[in-house]
Amino acid sequence: MTVTDLINRADVGRSTFYAHFTDKQDVLFSNLDELSGLLRLAPAAAPDTLFAFSLPMFEHLHEQRRLARALLGRRGGSAVLARGEQILATVVRDELLAALPPRSTPPPSLDLLVTCVVGAFMALLRKWADGEITATPTEMDAAFRAVVTPGVETALSAGRRP
Repeated sequence: MTVTDLINRADVGRSTFYAHFTDKQDVLFSNLDELSGLLRLAPAAAPDTLFAFSLPMFEHLHEQRRLARALLGRRGGSAVLARGEQILATVVRDELLAALPPRSTPPPSLDLLVTCVVGAFMALLRKWADGEITATPTEMDAAFRAVVTPGVETALSAGRRP
């Protein structure tokens, strides 16, 4: 797809396009950034639940499965995956910090925890997008939480001990 294809499909002029975006990748990344905003709303709806972004993300990608397969599957672009991991890492880090008691310091292992959570989530997402895993969004969320949440809770509680 070219910028000309985007301009024609959106029925906007070239100068209007370039007033808002630098190139077609910028269009894609701005949409990913909007998704980041949606992911941040999930924890607010379930403040005592770690990884509240999980089910809404799986549901959204299920609704957009053709696009998800193109962007996240085997043939997806590494730039999209890297940007998705970066966005997800920020959301996960914020959730983990919010889960800590007030005035406590983050555990030294916070970066490791974020990396593990993001890696597990993205691996599930890629396999699901490629059709290697057949499950509902609810089943994907349950599997992710069952594996990741206990370890993260243990790591966070270990950091709280005197």
